[in-house]
Amino acid sequence: MDPVILQIRQELKNLADPQIRQTSQRFFKEQVTCYGVKAAAVTEIAKKYWKEVKARPKHKIFSLCEELYKSGYLEESFIVSNWTHALSGRYEKEDFAIFRHWIDTYITNWAACDSFCNHTMGDLIETFPEYIEDLKLWTKSDNRWMRRAAAVSLIIPAKKGKFLGDIINITELLLPDHDDMVQKGYGWLLKEASRRHQKEVFDYVMRNRKSMPRTALRYAIELMPKELKADAMRKDR
Repeated sequence: MDPVILQIRQELKNLADPQIRQTSQRFFKEQVTCYGVKAAAVTEIAKKYWKEVKARPKHKIFSLCEELYKSGYLEESFIVSNWTHALSGRYEKEDFAIFRHWIDTYITNWAACDSFCNHTMGDLIETFPEYIEDLKLWTKSDNRWMRRAAAVSLIIPAKKGKFLGDIINITELLLPDHDDMVQKGYGWLLKEASRRHQKEVFDYVMRNRKSMPRTALRYAIELMPKELKADAMRKDR
């Protein structure tokens, strides 16, 4: 095993706090494996070892990332997200298939999903926007985290006002989904899109408020003025 991986794991073990590990579980419905290390400390470890690995060929860095993912530890997945985001200037089209495989194979909770998809996938999609069509296919996956990824991979572009039509399209595809993690994902996406496109998002919510789950609706209108929220949440929905 690469010495960098061994060193990272030793540092995480040294910092592990049973109390943090126990507290962390409260944020997840599923069982999560973690050392119990604060996010800020994990970020510092990621940055420290990035200095050691960043000059390596990208495929070698990807191999390290996969090794980290294979452990199943949440903190190690955060290091992957940090490193792959740092690689954003070096993305190539073929990286999409690798990232898709990682999401489908190794991601098993919302935190790992969001930390990877928000920045790494968001950057990749902005670089190669033709892959939005693939995100639309993910909405039909049997894997709940692939379906959530279809939405949360566009969170950062949505904040910038990009891809509104595709965002509405992905939301439409996910609208019948009964999984609350998926509902929260596309609700969050609509919320971020509303920063630049409030009217369009509000109009979409109003057209679909009778079929949109309350969980998703609350997320979608979170940034809107009180009067618009009241209209969307009326009991005659």
